[in-house]
Amino acid sequence: MTVPEIDPANPEVLHDPFTAYAKAREDSPVARMTVPGMGDLWILTRHEDARAMLGDPRFELNANSFMRLPGIPDHCLPYLRTMSEMEGPEHVRLRRLAAPAFTARRAEGFRPRIEAIVAALLDALPDGDTVDLMPHFARPLPMDVICELVGIPAEDRPRWREYGAAVVAGYGPGFLAAIPGIIEGAKAAVQLRRTSPGDDLISQLLRVQDDDGDRLSDAELVTLVWQLVLAGQTPANLIVNGLEALLTHPDQLAALRADPSLMPRAVEELTRWVGPQLLTAPRYTREEVTVGDVVIDKGQPVMAAIMSANRDPRVFAAPDDLDVTREPTAGHLGYSHGPHFCLGAAFAKVQTEVALSAVLQRFPDLALAEAPQAIPDGGTWRLASLVVKTRGAE
Repeated sequence: MTVPEIDPANPEVLHDPFTAYAKAREDSPVARMTVPGMGDLWILTRHEDARAMLGDPRFELNANSFMRLPGIPDHCLPYLRTMSEMEGPEHVRLRRLAAPAFTARRAEGFRPRIEAIVAALLDALPDGDTVDLMPHFARPLPMDVICELVGIPAEDRPRWREYGAAVVAGYGPGFLAAIPGIIEGAKAAVQLRRTSPGDDLISQLLRVQDDDGDRLSDAELVTLVWQLVLAGQTPANLIVNGLEALLTHPDQLAALRADPSLMPRAVEELTRWVGPQLLTAPRYTREEVTVGDVVIDKGQPVMAAIMSANRDPRVFAAPDDLDVTREPTAGHLGYSHGPHFCLGAAFAKVQTEVALSAVLQRFPDLALAEAPQAIPDGGTWRLASLVVKTRGAE
């Protein structure tokens, strides 16, 4: 079997990864990619193999799986190794202690507070018939939600919005500069809630204790908040991607407007069809592994192509069609799978449901004002802007 090569710098791959990876997927369950600074990678293109790999202990996350940015102050380093980088008993312990704070029931109970945040952001949109929803709505929303969820005092939230914008912009000088502030802010929030508990995530986690009396340390709490800030910006891109998808598929938008109860199903479908994360972090083979007819040696980096797996015709009927009525029979991989399934998935889903519902209700004549452009990014499908016409708004 000839293993296809994917060039991550090819403009066709950057601007339409869905087509590029689909071709590779139909040629082979495994592709090769060379990434500067990372070397040669194996890419799993099909749903069955990608899903299996994410739950297979023969593939491990290790220190090479995650980018290390130079120039981070030494005092920040103890807080940078998050749960997503851990494996085995260490990961199981932290996951067990943190999981009760991230249940679907708790996320649903948080819905009214998200609705209030969404309404406030929509009320504050600039006057006029057109607006860019990325900087004025989608980008600040996740950080406002995280601040409310975590228990960040109101006076500190404008600064946290700046942190959120830096994270959404991707790795670079702004992201690097935001790290110390995020960590110091998280440390201050943990200390505040230790002395003045409230109805927030940190207070909930401070109360958590397992049957053996184990509990999260302050350092583990600060790291968890930092991870939440980082991963919790995903809805910014998902909301914009989802709105763009609906506005360019008027039949699906009409179906959703006609039956708003479809929104949870629509969010699952949008996550499958145009979710932001394109590739997983690399995992390394602990032993020789065979995928299809391809033998991958021990110690090799392997990534799953999420956007390819989520459009695999072996699993999804008419996978390239956006269908907000699709029954979520086979699980998409938008929130990963296995031990590292996204801890905050329930909160991300509720937030996206609320945001999309509110925008569609507020603006019954919503339409694109200009064609959105994707930012070339081999790891994330994200738009530079979403400029819409809002005339006819209620």
